[in-house]
Amino acid sequence: MSTRPIAFQERQSVEQVEEGTDLAPKFDERGLITAVTTDATSGELLMQGYMNAEALRLTIETGEAHYYSRSRQTLWHKGATSGLTQKVIELLVDDDQDCIWLKVSVAGGASCHVGYRSCFYRKVPVGSEYRANEQDGQIELEFTDTEKVFDPDEVYGDAPNPTIL
Repeated sequence: MSTRPIAFQERQSVEQVEEGTDLAPKFDERGLITAVTTDATSGELLMQGYMNAEALRLTIETGEAHYYSRSRQTLWHKGATSGLTQKVIELLVDDDQDCIWLKVSVAGGASCHVGYRSCFYRKVPVGSEYRANEQDGQIELEFTDTEKVFDPDEVYGDAPNPTIL
């Protein structure tokens, strides 16, 4: 039994996009759509990435998260190297269909290539907290997570760093 490739609908009207049942994602000028990923059970924000049409199709077809790496200019299956795959429990699209929200279960308990559970492991002081701690206008980030789930050197070895400076 074969399935037809997923075909996204052409965007024809505001009503179709915002109130209809057609999946008509709005990819940006680079062919990308923002994807926010949270833990399906706790709601914890794990990561933010991008998908191109192929990554979105593969995510829908396989039930595992696929993204597009802007720095490496390539499609990637989350966890293909590390084993820390993201099983999609729910995939939502926002009102104007220019953002994807993935609720996932993470094999191995981490989503960040740096080794932390979440890619959001530092906070920026704001308001009175900023004013109390600023030094000549410089901001010092505060770690909210200090324990890594895995050692990136052991997992990735000599693989190129997935981020660009």
